[in-house]
Amino acid sequence: MMELDWLGGKIAGEGVLRLSKKIRDLEDVFEDHAAWTSMDPETLVYSVEWTQPTAQDNEGGLFWGVTVIEPGRVGEEFFMTRGHFHAKRDRGEYYTAVQGTGMLLLMDESRSGRWEQMTPGSLHYIPGHTAHRVVNTGQDPLIFWACWASDAGHDYGTIQREGFSHRVIASEGSPRLVPSTQP
Repeated sequence: MMELDWLGGKIAGEGVLRLSKKIRDLEDVFEDHAAWTSMDPETLVYSVEWTQPTAQDNEGGLFWGVTVIEPGRVGEEFFMTRGHFHAKRDRGEYYTAVQGTGMLLLMDESRSGRWEQMTPGSLHYIPGHTAHRVVNTGQDPLIFWACWASDAGHDYGTIQREGFSHRVIASEGSPRLVPSTQP
């Protein structure tokens, strides 16, 4: 049995998987390389905890997890997740925010992008064939829970090679979606 700290963004129990991403792990994510190199490489950007109660290739199985994105910026760009497509492109996913504020960036395979505001209680359906990335635009940690198909897999390579079509920057004190100038 697992126990959830819903608002604190923690999962307790046997078999919980964890990872964290620090500035040093995200060289190819942020557009302002000079700002990235000037930051403390040990700065935590986000952490993830999840459960895999079934095999990864089990059609019909579900995984459950939580991501906590810290507040911060690299240059003018807000802290964010790397973003990914699913390896099985037709698989969807749900996100629900419980704390903080941010933006869910969505990009289809033709690189058409859009965003949804994430606030406590917001529920977001991410359709198949859609890359997704979350950006913390607030002053507090952004905590959101996710549920996805156990056979979905993650394709981070496409985003690493081609980038996202848009980025979120701080502009006159507010987040603004702008076209990306690099992959």
